[in-house]
Amino acid sequence: MLAGVQGILLPGSRFDVDPERYGEERAPECGEADPARTAVDELLLQEAFNLHKPILAICHGIQNLNVWLNGKLVQDLKTSVNHRPGRDVLEAHAVRIAPGSRLAGIVPVSQKTDPMVNSSHHQAIQVLGDGLLVSAVSPADHVVEAVELDSNEHFVIGVQWHPERSYTHSAFSRAIFAAFVQAAVIWEPRRIEESVVPG
Repeated sequence: MLAGVQGILLPGSRFDVDPERYGEERAPECGEADPARTAVDELLLQEAFNLHKPILAICHGIQNLNVWLNGKLVQDLKTSVNHRPGRDVLEAHAVRIAPGSRLAGIVPVSQKTDPMVNSSHHQAIQVLGDGLLVSAVSPADHVVEAVELDSNEHFVIGVQWHPERSYTHSAFSRAIFAAFVQAAVIWEPRRIEESVVPG
C-alpha cells in the first residue's frame, strides 16, 4: 500500500498520544492511547520522510508527527481559549499565521489576516519536534496551531484544527487540501540513500 501512495494524510482521532512516548507520566486528564494507530502512523511517517512524500497532519496527526520527531505535548490545555467547543462550531477562534511560512503562502488572498478555524482538542504541542517550525498560533493564548517542516523540498504541514470539517465553509480549508494534493501530484520518488531521516 505504501508503495502506491504519493502523499500521507494523518487524520484526527478520539484518542490521546501516550505521554510515555515523550518521557512523561500520564496526567489524570490524559485520555486513552491507541497503540495500533500509533504503530501505523510511525510506519507512514518513516516512509514519508525516507522518500520525501508530502504529509498533511490533522489534530491528533500533528501531535503524533511532533512526538515522532522528538517533541513533547501539553497533556491538558488550561487557557483562556476554549479549544474544544464542539464539532459543530466552525469558527472557534482565530489563528495567526507566521509571515513567510509555507502555510502563509496557502492562505487565499481574500482571507483576513487572522483566519478563524474550528477547534476540537485538549492537547497541543509544548516542545517542537526536530526540524519543525511554528507556522500558526492562537493569538490569545499562543497555543501552537500549525507547524511545518523547515524544508523547501519536502511538503510537511500539520494543523491542530480540522479543515475537513469546514471544507465547504472555508476557502482556507479548501486551499490547504489543494496544496497537499498538488504536492502529491508533483511528487517523484527519490532514492532512500539520498534522504535524511530524523533520528
